[in-house]
Amino acid sequence: MFKLFQREKGFYRRLLALALPILLQNLITNSLGLVDTFMVGAMGQGPLAGVTLANIPVFVVQLMMFGIQSGSSVLISQYWGKGDRAAINRVMGIGMYAAGFIGLAFALIMGFLPKQFMSLFGNDAQVIATAARYARIVGWSYFFDSFVQVYNGVHRAMGDPKRGLYILGVSMACNTFLNWVFIFGNLGAPQLGVEGAALATLLARVLSCAIAIGWAVMDKNFRIDPALLFRPGGEMIRRFVRFATPVMCNETFWGLGSSLFPTIMGHMAGSEVILAAYAIAGNITNLCTVGVFAIAGTAAILVGQEIGLGNADKVYSLGALLDALAFLFGLAAGLVFLALLHWFIIPVLYPMFKLSPSAGDICTMMLTMVFCILPLRSFDTTNIVGVLRGGGDVRTATIIDLAPLWVVAIPLAALAGLVLQAGIFWVYLAMMSESIVKSLVGFGRFRTGKWVRDVTVPNF
Repeated sequence: MFKLFQREKGFYRRLLALALPILLQNLITNSLGLVDTFMVGAMGQGPLAGVTLANIPVFVVQLMMFGIQSGSSVLISQYWGKGDRAAINRVMGIGMYAAGFIGLAFALIMGFLPKQFMSLFGNDAQVIATAARYARIVGWSYFFDSFVQVYNGVHRAMGDPKRGLYILGVSMACNTFLNWVFIFGNLGAPQLGVEGAALATLLARVLSCAIAIGWAVMDKNFRIDPALLFRPGGEMIRRFVRFATPVMCNETFWGLGSSLFPTIMGHMAGSEVILAAYAIAGNITNLCTVGVFAIAGTAAILVGQEIGLGNADKVYSLGALLDALAFLFGLAAGLVFLALLHWFIIPVLYPMFKLSPSAGDICTMMLTMVFCILPLRSFDTTNIVGVLRGGGDVRTATIIDLAPLWVVAIPLAALAGLVLQAGIFWVYLAMMSESIVKSLVGFGRFRTGKWVRDVTVPNF
């Protein structure tokens, strides 16, 4: 067992060098969500519920972008291992076309049909009206953000995660400052409330897009080739469709499936209280799981590059190590966060968000379940998103990721919340069943060793 953790000199230093910037990127992104929630929550439980409802489709868009980013990384990490920069330019171009189209489509829907679109996710007229005002503006931000996400993902796959960290850091600072200005009407600006939060997000995304474009133009280490970027070629498109599209579909349908949970909550009795609690619990959960996704992202890079270097014989033991580290990290983090829940989150954070006693009880229940299941969630995230995908086994990884959600968790949650009306405890317990099933199936697939594939060679 202990031999698994004995690696060549410098391995753990390299692991930290990749994981730490990714962790900080995730921390910045999720901290921004928490800051938004805190500032909007200062206006009351109603506006908080409205923004939570509006963020259901936004969450899907973000996951679709993550799918394009992750799908591109499957190819880019292996091409980077081979030193093929022309191929990386082509993959980047396809990713930007796909992300730009999706970002524009959602911007148009949320910009011109906000109320009709928001009505799909809830039945409280006041909450829907608030969500529509927010969505009408914030939707356009994801057109600009789509290009930034692809650009950051490309450099992360090449082993340079710090670039995305710097861009996101500037974006977060800008967004937080503009939230303070436009939500509350500071520095002579009008007090715009939830619309101010949306405007701040839009302006911050425009700034981050401008920074990414400027950096790409001036970058001497990796030259952008416009001819390859804008005309990637049929062969690369076919390869992208074969290996990146399943990942894109994976994240899209996982996002759609996950968005059904708050939609179910939005149709339950007492939906305003439940959605407010879910907003707080969701943001705290995202903040507490940044390390999980950092390990998964690092795993995808290391496994992909090792295959690209021609060291397929070392990949299985590398994957086993990364999965084991993820489980141990999740176990330690879960215990720490359970302690913090009672020592800090409940007595300090809840009053800051002005949660009602019933919303606070629901939020505590949700967070307790999340922290208890964190070791399994950490394992299955790293195994699926990092090891199996990085190894090129994208189709099986997609099935393992989606089937427990759509076949087990969603039907059980809908049965508990909408049919039996059993209450939010049973709905959330049904949601947690996804991680248990996913871990069992994913571990079985890992043990076969059939997930190690070189996706850059012609026979693949």
